[in-house]
Amino acid sequence: MTTNRQWLIDGNPRGRALLLSDFMESDEPLTPLNDGEVRIKVEVLSFEPSQKGQLEVISGYSSGGTNGAVMGARGIGEVVESKDSGLHVGDKVLGALGWQEFATLSSSELQVLPDDEMLTAHLGPLGAQGLTAYFGLLRIGKPEVGDTVMVSGAAGAVGSVVGQIAKISGCRVIGSAGGEEKVKWLKEIGFDAAIDYKSEKIKSRITEVAPKGINVFFDNVGGQVLNDVLVRIASHARVVICGAISRYEQESLPAGPANYFNVVFRQAKIEGFLLRGYESDYEEAIERLRGWLESGEIIHREDIQHGFENIPATLKRLFEGANIGKQLLKL
Repeated sequence: MTTNRQWLIDGNPRGRALLLSDFMESDEPLTPLNDGEVRIKVEVLSFEPSQKGQLEVISGYSSGGTNGAVMGARGIGEVVESKDSGLHVGDKVLGALGWQEFATLSSSELQVLPDDEMLTAHLGPLGAQGLTAYFGLLRIGKPEVGDTVMVSGAAGAVGSVVGQIAKISGCRVIGSAGGEEKVKWLKEIGFDAAIDYKSEKIKSRITEVAPKGINVFFDNVGGQVLNDVLVRIASHARVVICGAISRYEQESLPAGPANYFNVVFRQAKIEGFLLRGYESDYEEAIERLRGWLESGEIIHREDIQHGFENIPATLKRLFEGANIGKQLLKL
């Protein structure tokens, strides 16, 4: 254990699709630890669409990377060396480990995890994606029993949890996703209806499956999907803007939704959402999410790729719509 393989940022894909050539492989020598540091062998990496922002160096919730820097990512690993009395060799930890085989961090930057059957769930339904679904739906969407909730990007790590929390909340749930396999999976986990945007027209399908309109729309996609749903919102609807993957690879920003004035006609609300600001309530939310996972009320699916050499291609899968559930890679 003398060298550390890493993937470095080597491109700026702003306004275009992500390329494998936006990353460069590198080998760096491992240096001795300083007091208070630990060395972690990276085992599992998490992937989110927002990571593309690191390469673009723009303002936002995932910006700030520069060429030559290790690509950032959350991950889980095992402590293999420690100069901190609070962390021991063999501990499983979560943190911003990055695209590399070994990460060197201080204990304050790491969370010790139980090494149980839910270990990798801390990168999904017990982590940022689950918390995003929980607070975005319950605090911003505010679903009521009997509401019709629609989720775009519903087969992803956030959307699938949103839909299942909506079902737990007594709502009727509709999801949109791309492809027969994703639509089938949404029905398997309890969605009342699923729309395949690749082969069906969203506006007409919403009329069929939600004739009284959409009370809560949780949007992870934006673009034409958002525009189509705005036509079908119910009176006093709540529209939660969580993501907009449809625009992440466009050269220029798309025009605003043509049907936005229906927000006035329906006296609806549109509110953007970030996870920041809810930290004081994380513990309670994670306890509830864990309970739903243990009871089977929430089912989560992991799309697991393998191999250090496949890390960049795994991020591209998100923008190609190839993943179902939480995208992970095991080194």
